[in-house]
Amino acid sequence: MKKILPILLLCVSFSNAQTKSELQKHYEAFYSQMKAQGDVNGIINALTHLNVISPSVARKDTLAYVYANNGQHLQALNTIGVEKNDADSNLAVQIKAISLKAINQPKRAIEQFEILFKKTPSPFIAYKLADLKIMTGDYTGATKNITYGLANVKDEMKYAFYEREQPYEASLKAAFTHLKALAQYQKDQNIDAALTSINEALIIDPSFNLASLTKQALETRKANPEGK
Repeated sequence: MKKILPILLLCVSFSNAQTKSELQKHYEAFYSQMKAQGDVNGIINALTHLNVISPSVARKDTLAYVYANNGQHLQALNTIGVEKNDADSNLAVQIKAISLKAINQPKRAIEQFEILFKKTPSPFIAYKLADLKIMTGDYTGATKNITYGLANVKDEMKYAFYEREQPYEASLKAAFTHLKALAQYQKDQNIDAALTSINEALIIDPSFNLASLTKQALETRKANPEGK
């Protein structure tokens, strides 16, 4: 009996290892097929099983990316967490930043975008930071990001906006100039300075709908100051 027990345990261990290996191969093949078919739910299913069978940071980041790209931001954050982590990949930091912004957590989103900006500074990240800082009342911080953006933006750079039923792209330079107007108005209530910046934005991109809406609102406020 003493000799039989170790042999049985060895057989069970071998069987479990073989089953795990077979399951992993199955879900890897399933994952490839779901990607080929463009089946997002299937991809999520496959990656979830693979993370249970053979956990890895890369798979977890990929799963969170698929969730975030599918608009499932809470699920993305539940997959990789919300805390600042120096060991995070650039992809993980980007997912956290975008998803935290999407679920209306601007201060926590700023933390993640700041990490991204330190790693790979760009006008696009600077724009997101400036926009979030205006939302949270940090107009001095927003102005620094706007100044960087205007100094480094290229004329051909575009940014997507969604306030219309049909999304559209506007000049990123015009978008920074629009944020400059918002920061000026929010910080000092200086309508004239803000309107000057808005007009500059519309000269850069006359079809920039959000700037046109802001201009109308500022002109209405200027004509009716008691309506503050």
